[in-house]
Amino acid sequence: MNLVLIGNVTTAELDKLRTLPATTLTVIGTILTGIAIAAALAASAADQGAQASAIDITLQTMPFVQAGFVLLGILPATHEHAGRQLRTTLTSVPNRGLLVTGKTVAAFLVVAVTAAVSIGASLAAATVTQHLTDAPPPVDGEPWLPAGAAAHLTLIGLLSHAVALLVRHLVPALVGTLSLVLIVSPVLAGVTEHARWLPDRAVAQLYDNTDTVLTPGSGALIALAWIVLIMSIATARFIRHDP
Repeated sequence: MNLVLIGNVTTAELDKLRTLPATTLTVIGTILTGIAIAAALAASAADQGAQASAIDITLQTMPFVQAGFVLLGILPATHEHAGRQLRTTLTSVPNRGLLVTGKTVAAFLVVAVTAAVSIGASLAAATVTQHLTDAPPPVDGEPWLPAGAAAHLTLIGLLSHAVALLVRHLVPALVGTLSLVLIVSPVLAGVTEHARWLPDRAVAQLYDNTDTVLTPGSGALIALAWIVLIMSIATARFIRHDP
């Protein structure tokens, strides 16, 4: 597949997302949520006299900002399925495989940049709040964990994108992915150790390496395998069937 064509389609998809109000609001809302929660957690820790690093506080915001990345991954794959927008896009880009590739690369870029900014902003908010509240000297945090957290959010966004490509519509994709991340996965984790093989729990090892079997690397590979599997099925369906 021609890299120039992929770049052109990706640029076009990014332009669409840039002008889509839901995308802009989701990006801003997700970043601000992380900042607000990180500042609140840092202030609470200072009031209690607890020692906590800004990194540890930032990692505590992860369950709250995940929902934003789920929506952010879904929007590039579903926003054109309303009305005749997708048919118009297919007129411009009749190669469906190329279109899916461009959408996926665009989704990856949006969630990756947002993840990096979100984690960085939350870390800064926690650090500033600790300084302003004269918090006790923090314990040292692992410096690589923020990068792992950003990678985790990126992969969660890609997982959501793959699900959205498969089901095509925003509400079913959003409900299904959020149910997995917020309900099914935690419930199963309390019942069976096999829940570690679910994509969201496996990739969580990137910033919360507490599993006795998985490592950050193997957890990321398991999540990638899930993403590739779902994406392959979704792409095959999209290529063979009408929108």
